[in-house]
Amino acid sequence: MKNRPGRINGSGATQAPHQIIVVGGGAAGLELATTLGDSLGKRGIAVVTLIDRARTHVWKPKLHEVAAGSMEVGAHEVSYSAQAHWHHFRYRIGDMVGIDRGARKLLVAASYDDEGRQVTPARSFPYDTLVIAIGSETNDFGTPGVNEHALKLETTDDARRFNRRLVNGCIRANALQQAMEIDGSGTDAGAGPLRVAIIGGGATGVELSAELHRTTREVVAYGLDRVNVDKDFAIHLIEASDRVLPALTPKISAEVETLLKKLGVQVHTSARVAAVLADGVNLADGRRIDAELVVWAAGVKAPDVLKNLAGLETNRINQLVVRPTLQATLDDDIFAIGDCAACPMPDGNGNVPPRAQAAHQQASHMLKQIKRRIAGEPLQDYHYRDFGSLVSLSDYSAVGDMKGGLIRGSLNVHGLFARTMYQSLYKMHEVALHGYTKVTLDTLTRMITRRTEPHVKVH
Repeated sequence: MKNRPGRINGSGATQAPHQIIVVGGGAAGLELATTLGDSLGKRGIAVVTLIDRARTHVWKPKLHEVAAGSMEVGAHEVSYSAQAHWHHFRYRIGDMVGIDRGARKLLVAASYDDEGRQVTPARSFPYDTLVIAIGSETNDFGTPGVNEHALKLETTDDARRFNRRLVNGCIRANALQQAMEIDGSGTDAGAGPLRVAIIGGGATGVELSAELHRTTREVVAYGLDRVNVDKDFAIHLIEASDRVLPALTPKISAEVETLLKKLGVQVHTSARVAAVLADGVNLADGRRIDAELVVWAAGVKAPDVLKNLAGLETNRINQLVVRPTLQATLDDDIFAIGDCAACPMPDGNGNVPPRAQAAHQQASHMLKQIKRRIAGEPLQDYHYRDFGSLVSLSDYSAVGDMKGGLIRGSLNVHGLFARTMYQSLYKMHEVALHGYTKVTLDTLTRMITRRTEPHVKVH
């Protein structure tokens, strides 16, 4: 009887099943675990285990909508436990804290609930193939006050926290205005204004600025009749380079900046932040911007856990350095994909950019490579395909540049076409996780329920 393909040993023989661990349930990790489970786990060829500190997944490019209150998390988050049950992989909760490369074991810390009680003990998981896909986090570049006073949009909890403070700020401004009218002191344009400073003029900062402009007006419409949004609410977008969206073309940057200014967003370019305070931001040129809410959305790095992780090679922003096969430079059994991987571009000009399209491509590539690895076939190199970038400006517009396919060079797009393309990126992610039938039904359900619910979160 022929052996099933499974664990590779030194003599070339196999033992089933192959142990695959995917660390990180972001876009790349969850897509990979899902497809591996459906193709290998279901047939008993491999045991696929996904490990993540959280219990649910939300597509990270959507977090600015959660923060602004325009997306209800419950309708979009994916339960890791349910996804694992439906797609034939295992989910285990916990934080990766180390790797025993000699014994080929992943070390995971104990997990605790909100009250400090232990849920799972510290554990280790054996692997034959380990894929690290823990994404990226905000890089504050050591700026004083960021950790103490600024909010970051790295997780769903971060986005929810921002939204609560935003809604509470609107309610507070309304109550202060009412109190002034009752005690006869009259109205005052400076009474209880809500000012938001967004540090970082990349995609996240720009998208959050536009989304906040729309959602705050809807929040105020739900009974906060003493708040004049144009007068009592201010958004400051702060960017260190000389233009917003520096990764895109100057033409697109200028178009976006013009639209943001029309919306009333105060755009500060060539403005480096020196310190974040409890009530504002100090700029390096001596200016001060008062703000009750400060969001840090400037720069990214891989999580600190990757520093000196089992002696693996990393770069200055903690990314694991990988070969074109996506294997770690010092270990053939360890792979890295997504934002936490420093994968060289085919032309040798830098690394693959940390974008959602790269994460999706690498997850698809890894599925094929793990099948080849189990079969004992040589691995193939990953080649990044740049299809361009798109930025959503809430319901007002969308802009970007499209590449690849039938397009030669780069094509600037905006308006309805760009918005449709932007929305399709999320649909592609959903289809990778759930398939066309479920995504179609879920989309129709959201369209129906949206007609009977507030379009923004007001509680």
